[in-house]
Amino acid sequence: MTKTLLIGRTLRFSGDPFAAPWTETADVDDRGGVLIDAGRIVAVDNADTLRAAHPDAAVTDHGPRLITAGFVDAHMHYPQTGIIASWGKRLIDWLNGYTFPEEARFADPAHAAQQAGRALDLALAHGTTTLTSYCTIHPGSVDAFFEAAAARDMRVIAGKTCMDRNAPDDLRDTAQSAHDDSKALLERWHGRGRALYAITPRFSPTSTRDQLQALGALWADHPDCLMQTHLSEQTEEVAWVSELFPEARDYLETYERAGLIGPRALFGHAIHLAPREIARLREVGAALVHCPTSNTFIGSGLFDMAARKADGIRVGLATDTGGGSSFSMLRTMAAAYEIGQLAHHPLHPAQLMWLATEGSARALHLGGTIGTLTPGAEADLCVLDLASTPAIAQRAERAEDLWEALFPTIMMGDDRAIAAVYVAGRAVLPRA
Repeated sequence: MTKTLLIGRTLRFSGDPFAAPWTETADVDDRGGVLIDAGRIVAVDNADTLRAAHPDAAVTDHGPRLITAGFVDAHMHYPQTGIIASWGKRLIDWLNGYTFPEEARFADPAHAAQQAGRALDLALAHGTTTLTSYCTIHPGSVDAFFEAAAARDMRVIAGKTCMDRNAPDDLRDTAQSAHDDSKALLERWHGRGRALYAITPRFSPTSTRDQLQALGALWADHPDCLMQTHLSEQTEEVAWVSELFPEARDYLETYERAGLIGPRALFGHAIHLAPREIARLREVGAALVHCPTSNTFIGSGLFDMAARKADGIRVGLATDTGGGSSFSMLRTMAAAYEIGQLAHHPLHPAQLMWLATEGSARALHLGGTIGTLTPGAEADLCVLDLASTPAIAQRAERAEDLWEALFPTIMMGDDRAIAAVYVAGRAVLPRA
């Protein structure tokens, strides 16, 4: 197979820019190169150096555009693609008014296949090369998502959403069927190609104790899988959990009692945490996923990124489609910046880009595999045009360094800023 050499500005990280100064962890080469072979990154270096060492490589020169790792969306709901940007609901009303009626449609395999393909294509159009998705209770919705991802050779993580109470009759399973369906699906998909399985209780209010216990037992039997769920998204939800589980000290303990906590656990939102929960999450090495556009769109609250990172907790970034109001990780980074401003801890562009790539990959236990320009990593890449609109271009013209040039694209960019996308080394989205 012919090696491919991509040339442009390159951005890569040697460490976490929250744990050390970004000046020490972010590396920019204004004339960098990424050498790809057999779907993986072989080398990252100065373009002239790589060109001289590999004269046989096919060259694609992206000029002044920025080559970065593909974006990694650590929490989304592909079945909610069709209801994104629906008006005026809080969390529980959102579920009852929009989510549950839409998810019922996924009993139809044709509808599931259509929406899975649509969600993945929208992600790619916005530079996102990995999705971590909730499906519906229907096993066919899981098959549809993994099949669509396999057709695109995308790295994805997903699981059957399990609910056996506080949901419409046609969206309930049982403790036993949740266990058995999830077991069959993970045996079919986990580790197949670029697919990984996540055991997926929606959240404690829609699972009985028996169902949570059954899924905890399944996870104990398959500890290499991830486990994803929601935690402390809205205050009303936290209060509801305390009514449903009076024996639990807090929301997190409803999962702990079922064995649904550990280093491969992903907790979406995690805004309204008690001190014990924070300490326990740090102790077990679980990851949190920040969903800023969702948190503001449905009025959930403001996640304290600076505090959680200072606590030593792994944090990823996500669109939370369709409670989140954008398919774009650029817009998601912009919202994270705005929330940081409100918390008096504005995030630097290096921190935002790290969260959307390597930070999310680390949360998913895929550090070094995706979300990074590192030799040996899978060659999922995004190329950003830092002058994609007149408004962005006129601001970038005044920039004195890359960060000042990149920040307007983070704040105002959309799919027009995505100049190219590479999945496993193959160009899937070139733009003139």
